Amino acid sequence: MKKVLTIAGSDCSGGAGIQADLKTMMAHKVYGMSVITSLTAQNTLGVVDIMDVTPEFLAKQLDCVFDDIYPDAIKIGMVSNPELIAMIVKKLSEHPDLKIVVDPVMVATSGSRLLADNALKILKEQLIPIATIITPNIPEATVLTNIQIASKDDMLEAAKQIASWYEGYILIKGGHFENRADDLLYYQGNSYWLEADKIDNPNTHGTGCTLSSAIASNLALGYSVIDSVKNAKAYLTGALNDQLNLGHGSGPLNHCWNMK
Repeated sequence: MKKVLTIAGSDCSGGAGIQADLKTMMAHKVYGMSVITSLTAQNTLGVVDIMDVTPEFLAKQLDCVFDDIYPDAIKIGMVSNPELIAMIVKKLSEHPDLKIVVDPVMVATSGSRLLADNALKILKEQLIPIATIITPNIPEATVLTNIQIASKDDMLEAAKQIASWYEGYILIKGGHFENRADDLLYYQGNSYWLEADKIDNPNTHGTGCTLSSAIASNLALGYSVIDSVKNAKAYLTGALNDQLNLGHGSGPLNHCWNMK
């Protein structure tokens, strides 16, 4: 069985973070493991509080995983402060040739900020460069580039700017547009558009976590980056189409829709 590790925050309401990641991994029939960066008190209405683990405890979690059950792919999600980012980079640098998906989580679906102001620099300069693929949504791509993205041309311009300092695959997700959900996969001057209609579903809590974990699962299963992204987008589309409706805000997905 293939093994996938998520390094991310915990969502007590189960819709995002490591909970969404592990559900997604199970739906892909891979063995999921989790290293927790932060505990969050949150639900579909928003984030109430965040409590980070210490860098030392984060390192111990990573050592325990790598010393026993070596992952075939890794997904990195919410890492809120620069000390934790630095520790992740340090520990993962001990293991070359890893397949790494970085979801540069900055703001929750509810609008709550999840990245400390002083963490953006190290995120760009140290964490993103070790990734096989990064998966920013439009607001995150805007933060990374200072480009106000309002069209597909803007998405392409943002991808080109990111590619000037990052050599891996760039997936800019277009789900924040009103009428379409077209994503751009960009790599070394080549553009691949994954076009899709916008699904009428207000419940999108954890979609970014889910997509990045699905990509990591597909990479672990041996698919190429392009096919992993295509498969992950199809899986997420199915989860949104399932129309699960829980909570009083932007609700979670049914991660096991394909196991019915």
